[in-house]
Amino acid sequence: MKRVKVVAALIAKTGDASSFLVQQRPANKSRGSLWEFPGGKVEAGESDAAALKRECHEELAVELAVGAQLWSTVHEYTDLTVELVLYAGTIVAGEPQPLGAQALRFCTPAEMMTLPFCEADVPLLEALSAGRLAWQ
Repeated sequence: MKRVKVVAALIAKTGDASSFLVQQRPANKSRGSLWEFPGGKVEAGESDAAALKRECHEELAVELAVGAQLWSTVHEYTDLTVELVLYAGTIVAGEPQPLGAQALRFCTPAEMMTLPFCEADVPLLEALSAGRLAWQ
């Protein structure tokens, strides 16, 4: 089974450390219309931080400062295995735009629990909702 490493950013809303940026996947992609944290695949020879900065530039039109690793998991879908690694992220330039997504939204963990998220993200949502994961 194909295995990919995906990096994602936990980006808090400016002035509100209880709301975080999430994006809705394009309807025509795998896991279409599901919600996820901004980020994407790590390319060969690319560091996690470089991949996350590149993905946020391409998909959100922002410059991101990548902080500490906050969480990670491995999830097996029917078509691939995803290693998902979450980092603290801070937007240092630009305003998020949905260039690679149907929609963007800042949500509290409780609000996220009401949205249909990618399966790999569900344990992360549970950790955020339970206060077991702190944004840094």
